[in-house]
Amino acid sequence: MSTLTQLSHVHRFIPATSPRKPPLLLLHGTGGDENDLVPLGQAVAPGAALLSPRGKVLEGGRPRFFRRLAEGVFDEEDIRRRANELADFVEDAREVYGLQAPVALGFSNGANIAAAVLQLRPEVLAGAVLLRAMVPLKEPPQADLEGKRVLMLSGAADPIVPAENAARLVSVLKRAGAIVDLRTVPVGHNLSQADLTITKAWLHDGI
Repeated sequence: MSTLTQLSHVHRFIPATSPRKPPLLLLHGTGGDENDLVPLGQAVAPGAALLSPRGKVLEGGRPRFFRRLAEGVFDEEDIRRRANELADFVEDAREVYGLQAPVALGFSNGANIAAAVLQLRPEVLAGAVLLRAMVPLKEPPQADLEGKRVLMLSGAADPIVPAENAARLVSVLKRAGAIVDLRTVPVGHNLSQADLTITKAWLHDGI
């Protein structure tokens, strides 16, 4: 069973069949929608509730979660606005669907907005899986991420996310108190079976 309801974001919600598992907040990449990461969510956390919103920003007709000025150059004012907007959506959806704080599972643009939400509204997320993430904010706020688990998976041959940028995001999150596990998989910016396998094991270890 799944539902498609408006709230502030068009989204898809799939209720849990294993209520003890933390819900996942699925955040697609550029050009995706609320359906894109549902199969991945079901594969890495069978039975968990899935909350999958569609990004509200359009770039050439393709949904995103925030504006960018060029490849790898972000509109940071828009990031802050959209991250708070997304955090408000999550809080409203938790009330509507009776959810505990979710673990964000984001890919590319979705991973970047998840990282921004972690830094701007840390109470909204229980943790995060960031697939191909970059530093979203050059001057991040002083967030308290004490004890929050974060998995970052970077591509060894990623043409979009430089290794030093991913490492810088790890440092930012660790300084805020997060427990960060950074791993590199032998692919580019695309997702792979390795991402699924590592994420599934990491989520299982955290329950």
